Order: sequence, then C-alpha cells, then structure tokens
Amino acid sequence: MGGQAALRVGGQALLVVGDVVTDIVVRHRGPLAPGTDTAAVVRTLPGGAGANVACWAAHQGCADVRLLGRVGVDAAAWHERELTACGVRPHLVVDPEAPTGTVVCLVDTGAEAERTFLTDSGASVRLDAGDWSPSHLDGVARLHLSGYLLFPETGRALAGAALASARARGVPVSLDPASAGFLVELGVDRFLGLVDGVEVLLPSRDEACLLTGLPDPADAAAKLSRHVPLVVVKLGGAGALVAQEGEVLARVPAAPVVPRDTTGAGDAFTGAFLAVLLAGARIEDAVTAGCSAGATAVRHVGARPPRTP
Repeated sequence: MGGQAALRVGGQALLVVGDVVTDIVVRHRGPLAPGTDTAAVVRTLPGGAGANVACWAAHQGCADVRLLGRVGVDAAAWHERELTACGVRPHLVVDPEAPTGTVVCLVDTGAEAERTFLTDSGASVRLDAGDWSPSHLDGVARLHLSGYLLFPETGRALAGAALASARARGVPVSLDPASAGFLVELGVDRFLGLVDGVEVLLPSRDEACLLTGLPDPADAAAKLSRHVPLVVVKLGGAGALVAQEGEVLARVPAAPVVPRDTTGAGDAFTGAFLAVLLAGARIEDAVTAGCSAGATAVRHVGARPPRTP
C-alpha cells in the first residue's frame, strides 16, 4: 500500500488536545461480589486518552509532542511532572474550581484482562474555546483530537476552533472517537457532522460498527472512509484495518501477547501510529507500529508507556 495520508506542513511537532485524568486501576479476578469485599490490587496512575496518546507518541520517538489539556489544582503539578517525564511538553490549563478528572478502571485479571470504566470527567470536560489559540499550532505538523472533546458543549466549541485553525494552516487532523458509550448519547449523525474536516479517524471495532450500523468491521471501515479520507479501525488482538475511498486496503495483524491490563491499548496504538506517520513512513508501517505499541501496552498495568529503570 503506497502513499501517506497527508504531507507534513508547518513544522515537525505533534499537538494532542484532550483529556488528562487520574486513573485508579483496580485489578480483580472474576466477578465483583455485591455487598461485601472483593480482593483487588489498587494503583493510582496518570491517564486520560489524550495524555496517553501524547506519551506513546513520544515513546515511539516523536521528538516534539505537545499536549493541551485541563486539570484541577489538586493534581496539576503531578500530571505536569508525569507528562514531562514521558517526553511530552504539557500545556495544562489549571481549573480553579473543578478537580482533576478521575477514572476508576476495573480490570478483570482473567484471560482477556477486560476493563470497565467509571468516569468522573472533572476539569477535563471544562476545556473550552477560550483555552485555544491558533498559536498552539506554531511549528505543528499534525493535530490530534481526543474524541472525549466532542461530548460536552465546551469541548465541541474548542474542537471546532482547533479544526478551523488547522484547516487555515493546512495542518492535517486526526481523531479517536474514544467511547462507544458516549457516542450513543451524542448520536451518530451528530458525531459525523462534528468530524467534518478530519483527515484520519481511528475508531475501535465497536465504535466503527456503531458509527455505521454494520456488524462487520471491514464493511464499517470501508463505509467510514467515504466520510473521512483515512480510517484505521483498531481490532485489539486481531490487529487493525486500513480503509480509504470506500475500500479496505490493508489488514495488519497484531503481535501475539498475553494481556495483563488492556487499559490504554488503543491510545498506545494511536500515539505510535501518529509518531511513525509524522516521520514520513507509509501508512501500513505506521499501523504496524501501532499494533506493536498496543501489544506492549497490554503487557503491563497502566495506560502509559513502561518506564525504563
């Protein structure tokens, strides 16, 4: 498969706009026991889909990754340190009223390591158009938006302003739908209208099928690519699909792995994919890098790249 989604324009940096949250990761085995105790291992870790994507892009080798997000006073300094340690340049708006968003990640430590999220979005959903400036795109070659921006009204206003600025500068934009559950609440037609102008869409299997009403992810990818120029559907352990102009052009297998925690695997895929695409690689090579990063992510607990001792 030849070609690239778009030429690099205006710089070498990747700017991610999205959520920064604190993850409370609860790893348990088997069903929860209502009304009594369930043994678990609990850890507090940095997270947020936007922040995770930025960290994985830096981990993949992108030398200039920037993140615009909103946090509360309670954890602003910690999140800034954690992002900087991952090689990300944080541009964090500190909310004087709302606390940092918190997500409780319930991870069943069975064979699939499947997770369930309990989400208190906190300050992350208060990111708004007033936090955006076209100057955020100075030196930026690609803009990535977390789909969580589209669910609150304030985030939709920011996303619209960012898309307009990117279009004016010729900066290509990618977006990850982020949550099938929130997509149901927002509505498919409304979502597709909001992503007009996005060049790359990176849905999960469930999100792609929800957005098209089609049960087969390949058919869903093909249909979505008539609306967005490049669609990459993340299939978890089954790899990924690439579609353009109404046709599936590639199926990339995943690396075999025994998962410990699937939290953030899709973010890892997206971050690595964008970093490799930004470096000038073919789309298929970028997807392969995304699959590899996803496999790395599920081998350890937490949504960020593993730290080298």
